[in-house]
Amino acid sequence: MILAIIEKKKQGEELTREEIAFFVERYTGGEIPDYQISALLMAIYFRGFSERELFDLTDVMLHSGEILDFRDLGTVADKHSTGGVGDKVTLVAAPIMAAGGLKVAKMSGAGLGHTGGTIDKLAAVPGLTTDLGRERFKNQVKTVGMAICGQSDAMVPADKKLYALRDVTGTVDSLPLIAASILAKKLALSPQLIVFDVKFGGGAFMKSRAEGEALARAMNDIAAKSGVQAASFLSRMETPLGRAVGNGLEVAEAYRTLAGEIGGDVRESALSIAGCSFWLAGYVPDLAAGYERAARLLDGGAGLDLFFSFLEAQGGRFRRPDFVAALPKAKEVWEVKAKASGYIAALDSLKIARAAQGLGAGRSRIGDAVDPAAGVYLNRIIGEEVRAGEVLATLYGREGGRLWSDLVGDAYTLSPQAPKPLPHIAGLIPGQNR
Repeated sequence: MILAIIEKKKQGEELTREEIAFFVERYTGGEIPDYQISALLMAIYFRGFSERELFDLTDVMLHSGEILDFRDLGTVADKHSTGGVGDKVTLVAAPIMAAGGLKVAKMSGAGLGHTGGTIDKLAAVPGLTTDLGRERFKNQVKTVGMAICGQSDAMVPADKKLYALRDVTGTVDSLPLIAASILAKKLALSPQLIVFDVKFGGGAFMKSRAEGEALARAMNDIAAKSGVQAASFLSRMETPLGRAVGNGLEVAEAYRTLAGEIGGDVRESALSIAGCSFWLAGYVPDLAAGYERAARLLDGGAGLDLFFSFLEAQGGRFRRPDFVAALPKAKEVWEVKAKASGYIAALDSLKIARAAQGLGAGRSRIGDAVDPAAGVYLNRIIGEEVRAGEVLATLYGREGGRLWSDLVGDAYTLSPQAPKPLPHIAGLIPGQNR
């Protein structure tokens, strides 16, 4: 039957729910070999899925494992980014959401390629674990207000196995496979609302705004059919988000944002996402009121307090006043200096990400080790002035990192005049049920 399914999708025909369930269940159970599912994934990549096929794939994957129901705890919320460069927004937005009364139950994965995963960022905190059992996870959501765990073998096992195969078959960036993978994991925690942050541009999986909009609408649609309130932000990823790219560096920047030490795009994105979650929950009448509520929680210190309570509940070991000092430190440090004077007119996020990955901040294959101290800190970002000889960026990582200095230098484009930077968030697509 699997050969008939491959041939059917290869010809661009729709698969029935029964056919989708057949290949998902049999592959997860080890009855269909990798090479046949590889052929099917490639057919899906080129032929796509209809809305009905996409919902059926998501639903079958969702029910391949355990589903947790935390709705007795209150309004359960989630936030998801499709992957970007320097995207530490979850570590800022989620504590604000929880401080505002939502219950944030989040299952995250490790990063792959040039995009960092929340699980990798949290691994930079000494002692912290994301390997939480069901009861510990639920109790932390109840008592602290938020918890972030890694994907367990019992939850959405079909996605875990299919994702590993997508990694080695060049089908990671398939829109239907991305949407189904994301939603199956999100719905496994039975949220009442989800805010999606869909990245597009050179440093994202979706290269154009049109591709980003298509993915956003697909995820909104699946959420609506599943009875979940949802909305999707569209975010530019031509330039990195914030200044830090690399796990420990990003945790430090998230802390500094919550502490009110820095502003910029990380703060704006986090407040927008948290504010949208308050609107979807019915806590406020509109997005503007949601943003204002989120800003009060951040500026008043409630978000930072919850951030620390969350880290400590998951085993983090540090003294709060010395939090940044407790994060891993790189053995090697290199500086990239400007060869001329001018204003930063462009900053290529993909080049910065590739350099950070080469330094040890990312992985090429699932299972690769990640250096929590590695990464790139952008001393100058778009719109700022630099003089010849001043530091553009600082590189942290393992021996041989000097090889990545030229790539980071090439990521910068200078101009004699100060440009007007575009905001990170490009728009919002509300869900059908909002």
